[in-house]
Amino acid sequence: MIASAPGTGGPAGTAGRRERKKQRTREALIDAAFTLFAAKGYDATTVEEIADAVDVSARTFFRYFASKEHVALTVQEEQRTALLAALAARPAQEPPLTALRNAVVAVTRLHECGVPGPDRDRFRLLLKLLGDGGGLLAGSLEHAQRGLRDIAEIIARRTGADAASDLRPYVLASTMVAVFQAALIGVKDDAMGYTSLADALSDAFAALIDEAGRPG
Repeated sequence: MIASAPGTGGPAGTAGRRERKKQRTREALIDAAFTLFAAKGYDATTVEEIADAVDVSARTFFRYFASKEHVALTVQEEQRTALLAALAARPAQEPPLTALRNAVVAVTRLHECGVPGPDRDRFRLLLKLLGDGGGLLAGSLEHAQRGLRDIAEIIARRTGADAASDLRPYVLASTMVAVFQAALIGVKDDAMGYTSLADALSDAFAALIDEAGRPG
């Protein structure tokens, strides 16, 4: 028996409509969350308020997101996916730290200065929320730590190392977390003069590469 095409009212069409509805609900929850974060701040916003703004129950919210932190860090997850693709695409002759720097800066600049719209607005708001510190910053750093294995595996492929037995790819991948923390300080501290996270990341990586090249 051949399933009906989407839009015909058969099983395939029903499944397609269901998935589209789920995606719309997910996007609506993200939009509502970031609208509330902008108006009230992250800590003062509750899951119940996010759900109410979309006219769904808190139980429905938890079908899509494990927590308020989870919905706030959807932007970071999107950036991580883009970073992995950008790092894998860097020229093979680039040293690992240089490739990581170029990939991180390019992806960050795209999110920070890209086409005006919800994605860019969410990214900028997330940076502000992270700059405020608190529990979301801790969650963001933990999220970054969980993603290090994927970055390390790409570095291992680029360098011919074995990620299963060699610490070097993980050491190089782990520098990204420290560089990100330093760059956030650079953006938050007016005395440093940074208005762009991408610029701060570029300089932080440059400092790391410079120090790594000094005779020990």
